[in-house]
Amino acid sequence: MKNNFEEYYDLMLKNIRNGAFLTVADEERLNTMTIGWASIGHLWGKPIFTVMVRKSRFSYQLIERSNEFTVSLPAEGQLKKELIYCGRNSGRDVNKFEECGLTPVEGRVIKTPVIGEAMLHFECSVVYKQEMDKINLDPVYKDRWYSDDDYHTIYYGEILSVYLNR
Repeated sequence: MKNNFEEYYDLMLKNIRNGAFLTVADEERLNTMTIGWASIGHLWGKPIFTVMVRKSRFSYQLIERSNEFTVSLPAEGQLKKELIYCGRNSGRDVNKFEECGLTPVEGRVIKTPVIGEAMLHFECSVVYKQEMDKINLDPVYKDRWYSDDDYHTIYYGEILSVYLNR
């Protein structure tokens, strides 16, 4: 399968600020959460999608067990209520797919599904992860984003497949 992520690079960068669904699954549970921070590029000669997940999030447990994730970006102006809900509620407590009417659609390459109602999908396999070290973080960012000491783990996922819903 051709992996042409560069074709969708600008679309991803333009829309990530509006939110995207980071979906993770292990053998027992499925969850999606809202992300607004991400990066995409080339590392180690591969296309890489970089996402951040706080240890306090339910998704953290799932991504640690599965070592894969999908990112599904809605079309501009779409799924706003669903993104807000998935960002404010924990998959520990609710089934976000049922609550939001989201459809998990089987991934083309990995086990973790994508969000059927979204426009653009990335399927990724974790190739590296790094826990943030607060000592190395600019104090301005620490004060603004981590006043509660709930730091992210950064996941580098090789993009195995990328495609649009048509």
